[in-house]
Amino acid sequence: MATATVVHAVGSKVWVKDDAESWVKAEVQKIEKDALIVALEESGELRKVKSEEAPLQNVDSRGVEDMTRLSYLHEPGVLWNIKSRYQFDDIYTYTGSILIAVNPFAPLPHLYGPHMMDQYRGVDLGDLSPHVYAIADAAYRQMRKELKGQSILVSGESGAGKTETSKLIMKYLAYMGGYMQAANRRISSGNGGGRSVEEQVLESNPLLEAFGNAKTVRNNNSSRFGKYVEINFHKEGGISGAAIRTYLLERSRVVSVNNPERSYHIFYQLCDGASPQERARWFLKPAQEFHYLNQSTCFDIPGDSNAEEYKRTVTAMAKVGIPPQQREAVFATVAAVLHLGNISFVEEREADSSKVAPGPAYEHLQAAAALLGVDKDGLEHALTTRSRMMREGVIVSPLNVRSALDNRDSLAKIIYAKMFDWLVAAINAAIGEDRNCAASVGVLDIYGFESFDFNDLEQFCINLANEKLQQHFNQHVFKQEQVSGGYSLATVCYL
Repeated sequence: MATATVVHAVGSKVWVKDDAESWVKAEVQKIEKDALIVALEESGELRKVKSEEAPLQNVDSRGVEDMTRLSYLHEPGVLWNIKSRYQFDDIYTYTGSILIAVNPFAPLPHLYGPHMMDQYRGVDLGDLSPHVYAIADAAYRQMRKELKGQSILVSGESGAGKTETSKLIMKYLAYMGGYMQAANRRISSGNGGGRSVEEQVLESNPLLEAFGNAKTVRNNNSSRFGKYVEINFHKEGGISGAAIRTYLLERSRVVSVNNPERSYHIFYQLCDGASPQERARWFLKPAQEFHYLNQSTCFDIPGDSNAEEYKRTVTAMAKVGIPPQQREAVFATVAAVLHLGNISFVEEREADSSKVAPGPAYEHLQAAAALLGVDKDGLEHALTTRSRMMREGVIVSPLNVRSALDNRDSLAKIIYAKMFDWLVAAINAAIGEDRNCAASVGVLDIYGFESFDFNDLEQFCINLANEKLQQHFNQHVFKQEQVSGGYSLATVCYL
């Protein structure tokens, strides 16, 4: 934020930096030539600070709904305004056309539902208290007015609540499509089971969450992939189709989990929720007995039942339009990935070569091969050798134990990623994209930015995507503000 000249006087209420609290309130006691003597509001401690490091406080102690109305727009002013509103369960705050949402980490049912949707329907942005429904309604009405596509970008760090916010936006758009009484088209072809497009779009959320979300240290239901949902509308304003595009699924989580996080929800759901017949068919064991899952001590999420979530996932697959035989194939593939993780290797007689260890490891090899529909000897050969295409032909080289384990993990990751891509394609095929729609509204739920002690190429790509999207957001929103304010676009460079 730009710095402006601040005029202080004895008794001025200011902010000063603090190592523990970031910023604390203080009052100017004395003005010297190059500094201020201030007394901290809570402790009365005297500090000497530079005048430019002591921004003035805003007078509104409860906070304002739109921070462009703040008298002093600076970092401590913004943070205090958001905190003040949050203490009164006002989790939404505007900054012009941008909505800032703070994750309450608790259910607030009074803020959502049809009664709130009715209040925000057709109301101009800013006329009512800040709300995610207001943003969704503004995009919907702009789309209908101009018959041009609109996009809503939901960004933030991991655990900020992006996924839940995206679902609320989609629910509102589905509500508007139903309200216009123009989206009652039923899927007459395909496997939709007579359900409306709105229902199928909403049911895709829990399905993708089961296969693409996981528990992290910050969030019990963190999306480990990026998602762009484009909802198509016909000229009467009803939903006519939709398409889901995903990117950057966190493949490494399939084979490696930090404690106390979890891998993808579907693994635990399958282990706890499958029927005895399914357990026998897929050779399932408790989650604690699978290597890909027992790297962490966390197997359950407080307040959630893996078995009940499994039932919801199966129901969501049926509602979206995935037939039983394909559901069977998906769950068999998930089980096969778990069995791959339990395959271990021992050294062969030849140097730098390996084979599958006898005993339980070989039984898991047989189970994985059966579930994947391949020959067990062929699978073992693929895991313990490397093939290279040369001018003279294919050269097959043996792998040592360490390389065989890496080969196993690579196979597990690619199988799960391909299955996830197939699942998204199946959802899109069941819902149906309307390429001849009048206009569409896109909702982009970007992958949360994270930085670990060790960041691999996958994390670098994820963070790069975040940075590029944030840059695009800055250029669009702030340059739009410049144009509407009559400022020259050449005077500011956005990073």
